[in-house]
Amino acid sequence: MNKKRAVLLVNLGTPEQATTKSVRAFLKSFLLDKRVVDMPRLFWLPILYLVILPFRAPRVSKLYQKIWEKKGSPLRILSESLNEKVALALEKDNVKCVLAMTYGAPSIANTLQKLSDEGITELTIIPLYPQYSVSTTAPVFDQVGRFIKGQINFPGITFKNNYHDHPLYIDALCQSIQAHWLNHGRAEKLIFSFHGIPQRYVEKGDPYQWQCEQSVALVVKQLGLNSQDYLIAYQSRMGREAWLMPYVDLELKSMANEGCSSVDIICPAFATDCLETLEEMAMQNKKIFIEAGGKDFHYISCLNDERSHIELLRTLALN
Repeated sequence: MNKKRAVLLVNLGTPEQATTKSVRAFLKSFLLDKRVVDMPRLFWLPILYLVILPFRAPRVSKLYQKIWEKKGSPLRILSESLNEKVALALEKDNVKCVLAMTYGAPSIANTLQKLSDEGITELTIIPLYPQYSVSTTAPVFDQVGRFIKGQINFPGITFKNNYHDHPLYIDALCQSIQAHWLNHGRAEKLIFSFHGIPQRYVEKGDPYQWQCEQSVALVVKQLGLNSQDYLIAYQSRMGREAWLMPYVDLELKSMANEGCSSVDIICPAFATDCLETLEEMAMQNKKIFIEAGGKDFHYISCLNDERSHIELLRTLALN
């Protein structure tokens, strides 16, 4: 039998529209995942249905409206562009490339079914999360596992659960930072802001924080930075429990109060720009820094569909 190879890129997902109804549906599917919120259902479901969805969905929809484009959400547009370019790069290798979302459409299950119907015999799955976390990468594996359980036959599967220290990933981040410095100058401090997770996840064995720190260590070594040049911080916390620290919003305010006038911020855990980078980081956190006395705040875009990102994913797909 002839081999038919494919690679599946998986991003988090996005609401279909920047409306309260659409955002509510997206948040519901996301926050019902026990990998994302592992609280007992008896405790969590009343909070979700009576507090979070009724009050958070309208607020979040307004945030999405700030960044929404004519063609849809930035995450979808950028993910589709990235997929198209990786697919083009893999054509000469006779490898098909498709995109799915953990939450929303196109779903992982539907995409896997289409690949199965096409007779794919070897499949590489790459969650677009450079650093592994039980709250992001594991749900992809869960959904793949559920699909396989219902199949008589399925392709040989290679699952890439992280690429936090891959040389091409580190090179891509360094190129992005250096290109920004070349075009805009270099700020007093470079901040690496990662999406936060509850501290107890790390205490249970989630390697996310360690992998974040490893990624930064490799980047700063390649750039020749010293410990005074950069900071690692975490964003997007939710609820009252302790999340990974330091919190980037509080750090920005403190730095500005102490006389730091300029910062560059990059978000290495995000493969493509999204609500957390374009609105939370580039708008909300910029406002915090400026209002606290800072002068220059520069957000460095995600790798998105840059050539270095495409080459990284092509290499992961083939190896």
